[in-house]
Amino acid sequence: AGSGSRRGTSDHHLAVQHPAGGPAGRRLPAGDPTGGHAVSELRHQVMWNRLISIVEEQALALVRTAFSTSVREAGDLSAGIYDTEGRMIAQAVTGTPGHVNTMAAAVVNFIEDIGPHRIYEGDSYITNDPWKGTGHLHDFTVVNPVFRNGNLVAFFACTAHVVDVGGRGYGPDATEVYEEGLFVPIMKFAERGVVNEDLLNIVRNNVREAGQVVGDLYSLSGCNDTGARRLHAMLDEFDLDDVAELAAFIFERTAVATRERLQALPPGIYANEMRVDGYNDSVDLVVTLTVTDDGAHADFAGTSPTCAHGVNVPLTYAHAYFSYAMLVALAPEMPSNHASLAAFSVSAPEGCILNARHPEPVAVRHVIGHFVTDLCLGAIADALPDVVPAEGAGALWNFQVSARAVDPSAGLPPREILMFNSGGTGARPALDGLNSTAFPSGVRTMPAEATEQAGPIVVWRKELRPDSGGAGRQRGGLGQVIELGPTDGYHFAFSCMFDRVENPARGRRGGGDGAPGRVYLDDGTPFDAKGKQLVPAGRTIVLELPGGGGFGEPVQRDSEAVAEDRRQGYVT
Repeated sequence: AGSGSRRGTSDHHLAVQHPAGGPAGRRLPAGDPTGGHAVSELRHQVMWNRLISIVEEQALALVRTAFSTSVREAGDLSAGIYDTEGRMIAQAVTGTPGHVNTMAAAVVNFIEDIGPHRIYEGDSYITNDPWKGTGHLHDFTVVNPVFRNGNLVAFFACTAHVVDVGGRGYGPDATEVYEEGLFVPIMKFAERGVVNEDLLNIVRNNVREAGQVVGDLYSLSGCNDTGARRLHAMLDEFDLDDVAELAAFIFERTAVATRERLQALPPGIYANEMRVDGYNDSVDLVVTLTVTDDGAHADFAGTSPTCAHGVNVPLTYAHAYFSYAMLVALAPEMPSNHASLAAFSVSAPEGCILNARHPEPVAVRHVIGHFVTDLCLGAIADALPDVVPAEGAGALWNFQVSARAVDPSAGLPPREILMFNSGGTGARPALDGLNSTAFPSGVRTMPAEATEQAGPIVVWRKELRPDSGGAGRQRGGLGQVIELGPTDGYHFAFSCMFDRVENPARGRRGGGDGAPGRVYLDDGTPFDAKGKQLVPAGRTIVLELPGGGGFGEPVQRDSEAVAEDRRQGYVT
C-alpha cells in the first residue's frame, strides 16, 4: 500500500480465462471452431493492453509538451479513454488518484453540459470547475470526442495542474472561490477544429503566467489528439468500427475481479478518526465504512465543518482518495476504470469539510483530501493487519512563490514558481516506510534544478531529515529538509500550504509517531504553516518535512537494521 498511484497494469489478466488449445504462436480468427471463444478472449485481452499503451502515450505526450513544471517534472496529470456514455474504459499509469478518479466522473458532466446535439468532429471541451472537474481551479480538464466514419465512438480526457489561474494565487487564503482565480465553466475550447480565441484572450488577461497557462491548454488538447490517432490505428488493425464491445469486456472482467478482491475484507462496519492541522484550527476527519459483498461505502458524518479558508474539499475529491484506499489495499494491481470504481461510494453531510459546496474556497483541497486515504486505510487496519501501513506525511508540501523585484524600477520581471515536495510514508507491516515519497498522490518531487530554471530562486539544500521517521519494528519513512531563497534583487511572497506540523503521522501497532514538520526563516523567525508570507531579500526559508509513523514495537526491530539506520545517518 505504499506504492503510490502508479499501480501496475499486469493484472489486466485478473479473472480472465487464459486461452487453451491451438499451437503456440498460431493466430486464429474470432469464431474459429477450433478455439473461437478462447481466441476471442485473447483478442480482447490484447486490445485491452493496447488501450493501456495508447493512454500512456497520451499522458507522455502531455508530459513532453507541457510548460508547467508541475506537469513535465512532477507528473501531476491524468489521461484516459471513455466510451460514448462517458464511462472510463482505461487510464494511463502516469497520473495521480486525485486526477484520475475525479476525472472518471467528469466526462459525464461534459456530455450533459455541452449537449449530445452539439458534439462535433474536431471539437475540444474544457473546464476547471472544481465540482464538475477535479476539485480546484488550478486543474484544467480537457475532453475531445473521437469520430469514426461519421459516428461518435469514444472520448479522450486529460487533466493537468497549471501554474496560475489569477485571483489571489495558489494558496489557502481566499474566503470564496471567486477570489481563487478564473472559473471556466464547461465550454468549447475548439469547435470543429477552430480554437476559441475569445476564451484564450480571457485567460491571457486574467493570469500572471499567460504563456505557460495557454501553452498547457494547447498541450492538454493536443495529447487527446495523440490518443485519438493511436486509437484509429488500433481500430484499423483489428478491423473494428468502435470500442463498445471491448469496453463491455473490460467492464465485465473488472467488475468480477473487483468483487473477488473485496472478499478479502469481511462484510461489516469499520470506523476511524484522524486529527490534522487545518487552517488555524485543527480538523477532525471521521469515517464509517460499510462493506458488503458488492462494494464499500464511506460516510464522513462527524467530520469537522467547512473552513473559512481554502482547505475545503469537494466530495468528488474525497471520493477519489477513498476509492484509491480501497483499491490499493485490496487490489493494488487492479486497473482503474468505470467498473472498478463503481464498487465504492461516499456520502457526507452538507457543511462538512469533505463536502464543500459552491462558492466555498477549495484552492488547496489536496491538503485535507490527501488524508482521506490514510483515514480509510486506518478503518480497515485491524481487518487487514498484514496490508495496511502506519500513517504517513499524507499531504504534499507544495508551495507557490510570487517573486517580485525589491526595486520596481530595476526592470526585473515578476515570476510565479510552483514546487512539489513530499514527506515520509508510513512504515509497512514488513517494510520500512519510503523516504520523501508522495503517498497517496504518487507525484514526483520536482528537481531543484528544474525549479531554479523556472524563476529567480535558489535551492540551497535538499536532504533527508534524520530522526524524522517514527520508531518501530519497521521504521517510518524520513522527511526532508529544504532551504531556499530568492536570487539577488528579488523577494518572495511565499504561499504555505503545509500540514502535519501540529498533528504528526501516527504509528501503528506500537510504532512511534513520525516527526512533525517545521517552517522558519534562516534567522529562526517562525513561519505559519498556511498562508502567504514574505521571505525578504537576503533571507532563506527552511522547510522540515514530516516523517511517517512506525509499525510495530521498536524493541522488535532487527539489530542489523538498527545498525544500518545509524550508519546511513537516518537515526542519530
